Amino acid sequence: MMLTATRSSLEEMLDSLRRRDEEEKPKDLPPALPARPASKARLPPARRTLPNSFKVGNENGRGHKRKGSFGNKKMKMDVESPYIVKSEDKIKSELGEESPQGPLLTSADTTASAAPPPGELEDDNVAYFIKKKLNVWCRQTKGKWGLGRIQSTSGEAASVSFSNGNVMKVSRLEILPANPDILEGVDDLIQLSYLNEPSVLHNLQFRYSQDMIYSKSGPVLIALNPFKDVHIYGNDYVAAYRQKLMDSPHVYAMADTAYNEMIRDEVNQSIIISGESGSGKTETAKVAMQYLAALGGGSCGIENEVLQTSFILEAFGNAKTSRNDNSSRFGKLIEIHFSTLGKICGAKIQTFLLEKSRVVQLVNGERSYHIFYQLCAGSSPDLKERLNLRVASGYKYLNHSDCMAIDGVDDAKNFHRLMKALDVVRMSKEDQELVFKMLAAILWLGNISFNVTDNENHIEVVEDEAVTTAALLMGCSSEELMTALSTRKIQAGKDTIAKTLTLRQAIDTRDALAKFIYANLFDWLVEQVNKSLEVGKRRTGRSISILDIYGFESFQKNSFEQFCINYANERLQQHFNRHLFKLEQEDYELDGIDWTKVDFDDNQECLDLFEKKPLGLLSLLDEESNFPRATDLTLASKLKQHLNANPCFKGEMGRAFSVRHYAGEVLYDTNGFLEKNRDPLPSDSIQLLSSCTCELLQLFSKTLNRYQKQSYSVHAGAPDSQKQSVGTKFKGQLFKLMHQLESTTPHFIRCIKPNTKQHPGIFDEDLVLQQLKCCGVLEVVRISRAGYPTRMTHQEFARRYGFLLSEVNTSQDPLSISVSVLQQFNIPPEMYQVGYTKLYLRTGQIGALEDKRKQILHGTVGIQKCFRGQKARSCYHELKNGVATIQSFVRGEIERRKYGVMVKSSMTISSEKIEEIQAVIVLQSVVRGWLVRRHIRGTDKFKIYPENARPRRKSHTKMPEVKNMSQNVPSALEELQKRVIKAEATIEQKDEENAKLKEQLTQFERRWIEYETKMKSMEEMWQKQMASLQMSLASARKSLASENGSSQPVRYDVASPLCYDSEDNTSIGSQTPGPRTPGLSTPMKYSSSFSVGVGRGTNGTSIGSQTPGPSTPMKYSSSLSVGAGRGANGTLNSSVSTLMKEFDHRRHTFDDDARTLLEVRPSQSGNTNSIEEYRKLKHRFEAWKKEYKVRLRETKARLHKSGNSEVEKSRRTWWGKLSSIAL
Repeated sequence: MMLTATRSSLEEMLDSLRRRDEEEKPKDLPPALPARPASKARLPPARRTLPNSFKVGNENGRGHKRKGSFGNKKMKMDVESPYIVKSEDKIKSELGEESPQGPLLTSADTTASAAPPPGELEDDNVAYFIKKKLNVWCRQTKGKWGLGRIQSTSGEAASVSFSNGNVMKVSRLEILPANPDILEGVDDLIQLSYLNEPSVLHNLQFRYSQDMIYSKSGPVLIALNPFKDVHIYGNDYVAAYRQKLMDSPHVYAMADTAYNEMIRDEVNQSIIISGESGSGKTETAKVAMQYLAALGGGSCGIENEVLQTSFILEAFGNAKTSRNDNSSRFGKLIEIHFSTLGKICGAKIQTFLLEKSRVVQLVNGERSYHIFYQLCAGSSPDLKERLNLRVASGYKYLNHSDCMAIDGVDDAKNFHRLMKALDVVRMSKEDQELVFKMLAAILWLGNISFNVTDNENHIEVVEDEAVTTAALLMGCSSEELMTALSTRKIQAGKDTIAKTLTLRQAIDTRDALAKFIYANLFDWLVEQVNKSLEVGKRRTGRSISILDIYGFESFQKNSFEQFCINYANERLQQHFNRHLFKLEQEDYELDGIDWTKVDFDDNQECLDLFEKKPLGLLSLLDEESNFPRATDLTLASKLKQHLNANPCFKGEMGRAFSVRHYAGEVLYDTNGFLEKNRDPLPSDSIQLLSSCTCELLQLFSKTLNRYQKQSYSVHAGAPDSQKQSVGTKFKGQLFKLMHQLESTTPHFIRCIKPNTKQHPGIFDEDLVLQQLKCCGVLEVVRISRAGYPTRMTHQEFARRYGFLLSEVNTSQDPLSISVSVLQQFNIPPEMYQVGYTKLYLRTGQIGALEDKRKQILHGTVGIQKCFRGQKARSCYHELKNGVATIQSFVRGEIERRKYGVMVKSSMTISSEKIEEIQAVIVLQSVVRGWLVRRHIRGTDKFKIYPENARPRRKSHTKMPEVKNMSQNVPSALEELQKRVIKAEATIEQKDEENAKLKEQLTQFERRWIEYETKMKSMEEMWQKQMASLQMSLASARKSLASENGSSQPVRYDVASPLCYDSEDNTSIGSQTPGPRTPGLSTPMKYSSSFSVGVGRGTNGTSIGSQTPGPSTPMKYSSSLSVGAGRGANGTLNSSVSTLMKEFDHRRHTFDDDARTLLEVRPSQSGNTNSIEEYRKLKHRFEAWKKEYKVRLRETKARLHKSGNSEVEKSRRTWWGKLSSIAL
């Protein structure tokens, strides 16, 4: 077919770019990258020119939908695959390969025609290094790589000197080029000029020694386990990666990339964490979750619940192994859902293949699940009492491995953290109690022992504490539990026969029951956590899944668990290869770009060994499990018989066989394979669990019913679908997981274990290199450096970056726009390729375009901002001026209306005020007339009524004149204002006079208070003096009584004065001071003679105990008597003076008589007469006291009456003066 005569402008432009690539290069420079053939596929040549009717499919789609099989070979139909498979012919038909221009070149043709010989490049590099005598890598005697410098060469050998001074001759084939010092410790292996094993190891070791545990390998993050705390986490680092202040490799950076792609592309993301056991996968998953929780944290607090689930699952699903202190013994996929705003709105957890056998069987040096040790160490005393818990070493399921604790781990503290985590996910205390009850029941089941009863090894259950406690916790009787563990019912026709079990059968039955309870408890716990994290109506379809699954394992003895774990890792490795190698290169080939295919280790053959039907490992295992008499030895024989031809399978002696996995060869022992694959549970155990009253066991009813169906189907010959084995079930879960991951954009994290001793700072080169090879890290670096990680359809590229063109392109097709953008921004031709449907860019190129796009958009937004701001401001000023104009008119109208109303109402208001003023004048005239008449009434004796009537008539006659004043309103107002001013001045004068009077009244009241205070002080002093006199009188009585008692003890006569004193005190001294009237509360002062006299009198007690009051004898000083008796007649003063004189006289008389009686001596013969005299004196004193009291009351009454009259008179006089002043 003839070539087209004309060439498009695009082809001419590409030819010019091709010629620029072929210009001469400077000599003596090392080839930094492998030489690539001349690009002939950036645009199809003339013989492959696209037809005019060619259209790119899926123009409305977001991206290219990957189609096709693995490589160029067809998939066999007898091999199951979780991926969609299409034949090669169908792919060709979809691409329209049968065009008149001719067939497309195959990848093999392209490789054969363009790729240089593999050894040519390496020889050129080594020759250059030998010529320049640069640093090289060479193998030393022990097989390790050493860094040295070439000193001399001799044929095919070279002398290399090492840093320690040693010099050795090595073959030229054992020399590899070393990278310059400036590239030492780069964070991305793609940046290495020479990519070889020693260079990669040296770079990782250098970064590991600097505590830089994260490195990039293209799109893959490499994480080295430091086995210590590294301070590269926390809120500060989270903020730095969120704000793009840091770009070094980190789990935070990987999670941030996944989050941004989910928000930008609206495509679900997945973070797949893989690696060997002990490489740090669990901790890496927790770090990723912490960053996502910080990014998507909201007000509902569900991100905290998501973080707490990790601790719950670790407690129930992690255990200590010989290689890892916190090994995940199950796989989990945590799917975190986000809202439209990018906030976490829920999560879902899926688990895979819990290692149930660890509950009942442990290898020496390992532990069971953490929860058992935490429960025994950290539970409260009340909980221990309810569950009858012991220490961990007291349970057989835990103590037969001789490992009870982990260095640096506090089980009690972790148990308290677990309790808080269960509270965070809103698990009730009752449900927590049920969980702990089931765990205790499992531990006590392990302590149940058996006794052999006969020679046939039949047993009986030992009825001890273990049986009773386990039965109590499970909610059944001890007899039912013992029967289920020691016998098995066999159906023989219509009869049921109970057969006693052997010791091995009884132990297996007990262990199967314990494993079943724990497995269902774990599933139920995950279900409860999922209910707490349920998304519900907030589901938006956006999610990031984090896969943390068990790593590749290879022990001295590998059983069924390692068989399933390694199969899962094979499938994950295939997913890794599929996305980073197969689909990558298939896209290049199908889109017609130049590409040198990168070889990699494909593990498809190993997967075929596991999954192929009917001669695969899982198929043969299920087939052998269906035979009742099959044994582990017959299984091994069948595997060797059918699979010896497979290159990945190797038969061994006895029951062993080996499989060549991607990570190495593993030797398996078939001992226990069939039993674990069947995972049987006897019907007696099922009936036992169904009859238990424990609430949690009742929640397992669905699982129990399924096991019952399986138990009955064994005898009924049910189909295989009801006899699903553990291996088949796990395979289905794995396929479902792969389907789920295929619908997401993957992000891979490869965890590397630097040493097997789990010590920090140790870097085992051989171990690390083996893991790098198994993970395919070196191939990923090669394909990433030589490949094009960024790819976009022409439509997407033109739509996103087309506006960057400075000139409008004449051709508006997406292809021309894309190439014009690349040409305008000087993107080198070797940094991109143009395919049929997509544009492929090398690493970093899309970032430059994005920066330019953001810069232009930022400038555009700035211009728009200024324009919109100016427009808004001008509009605002225009509106402001209009509003101000409207407001001025409105306010003027309002003020005018107010003024009109005020003018209209002014006349009415003035007339009302005039009437009020006239009424006030009339009232004042009447008052003043009354005052004048009252004044004249006292001086003039003539009648003044007619004279007073005339002015009143005159006032009435004047009223019409006042009314006529309205005719001349202004003059009347002025006159009224003058009068008002005069009246105000008079009022102010009166107010001043009132203030003076009030001040005088205040002074009088203050003096009154001072007088009352002095009165109270004098009363207190008088009471104290009377009390002292009373005490002296009492002492005198006691001395007189003692003198009389020596000669004639008369107790009654001596005690009588004391009784009198007590009675007098009660009758008089109990009076309390009451409120004083103004007449009786005048200031008083007692004379000193009165106080002394009373103190020496015999009735001083009766008088002194009285409080001052109206009936108390008082002596006034002369000044106060005059003050108090001002205005009283002379008779009252004389009566008071008489009483005072009489009181003094009587006091002296009684004092003399009492002193005479006290001077009598006890030795004299007149003691009896003295007592009689004392009695007579007492009677005389009482008689006088009564008489004196009567006269004193009369005098006080007259004094009180006279005082009140004088006070009232003075008050009236003061008020009259005050009233006259006010008027």
